[in-house]
Amino acid sequence: MNVVPAGVTPTKAAIRREAEAPQSLVVSFGADQPLMMDAGVTLSPVTIAYQTYGTLNADKSNAILVCHALTGDQHVANPNPLTGKPGWWSTMVGAGKPVDTDRYFVIASNVIGGCMGTTGPASINPATGRAYALDLPVVTIRDMVRAQAMLVDYLGIDTLFCVAGGSMGGMQVLQWAATYPERVFSAMPIATAARHSSQNIAFHEVGRQAVMADPDWCGGRYLDEGKYPSKGLAVARMAAHITYLSDEALQRKFGRKLQSRSAPTFSFDADFQIENYLRYQGLSFVDRFDANSYLYVTRACDYFDLASDYGGSLAAAFKGSKTRFCVVSFSSDWLYPTSASRAIVHALNAGGASVSFVEIATDRGHDAFLLDDPEFSATARGFLDGAARARGLPPPPDQTHAAS
Repeated sequence: MNVVPAGVTPTKAAIRREAEAPQSLVVSFGADQPLMMDAGVTLSPVTIAYQTYGTLNADKSNAILVCHALTGDQHVANPNPLTGKPGWWSTMVGAGKPVDTDRYFVIASNVIGGCMGTTGPASINPATGRAYALDLPVVTIRDMVRAQAMLVDYLGIDTLFCVAGGSMGGMQVLQWAATYPERVFSAMPIATAARHSSQNIAFHEVGRQAVMADPDWCGGRYLDEGKYPSKGLAVARMAAHITYLSDEALQRKFGRKLQSRSAPTFSFDADFQIENYLRYQGLSFVDRFDANSYLYVTRACDYFDLASDYGGSLAAAFKGSKTRFCVVSFSSDWLYPTSASRAIVHALNAGGASVSFVEIATDRGHDAFLLDDPEFSATARGFLDGAARARGLPPPPDQTHAAS
């Protein structure tokens, strides 16, 4: 494992450039199409940055909306323009893969409050000519979904064949199914929950306080001041990253192994490999993500409690739903444990919905949904194949692709 370079600094200009002029498709909605927000205000104008893969069929019945997780983006299956790394779900989305772009038209948008081109705190507020910063209204999962619905309308699609996503993306999937049941033929919420737990909120609050305690945060106005709260955001990422892993995986990968030394230094340097790994994760994160966006998207997750909108009954959120569901959890995920997925399944059953449930046995923790896992791939492929037959979609044009 490499030692973290001493002078790594965030690409502030690149982050701001991507917020204002994203390297993806963009649609803007003016004052005649404001976004109604849960905070009780309207947001206008609204820009949504998105990517598409595959081809929309003639009757527009093969569209899959992929919803990204907390720090994800629209670059699902193409290189990220800031990091150059492959798309965050390139193991799942592509020709011949479970989300087969030879068969489906895949849409992915950056969420409201994000930092990759959709309106967020780094975007320019037309009323001031400066970045919104904390002047942007607080965003909810429902707001994110409303904005996605505006994009889907713009693309002329009445009903989505499937809405799929993991973690915060899974929350969006559930919100879609509850808010627009007639527009969602099938849904795949992965490694998620119908509400944020007290522990989830606690971890997010630690991260937000780390960002806001950095003197370079400047009350949220760091872009105007030419500064960046790199240290605070890096610490926030380090704390969050621990929740994405499992104790078993950390022990297997790192144990108590020392970092490039044979004995402890009796200092506060990164003696252990796990310390160096977390520092690397923190420092690399600040090169691609906006600090204020981190505040907004974590808050959106914290506010998410789907049952609260239906008199405290999660089953009521899905009552009479004709959407086909496949709920997926991972055995070692302690951030959104299998018990949270089972609660969703029980509510779907109580609401009379069609639902299948799979728990994947793995020691990879919450982030398992982002990794190449044969059982997960087979689950997703099987569910989508079955839903496609029920939808009347033709089989893939090329059956010679190797299974992922």
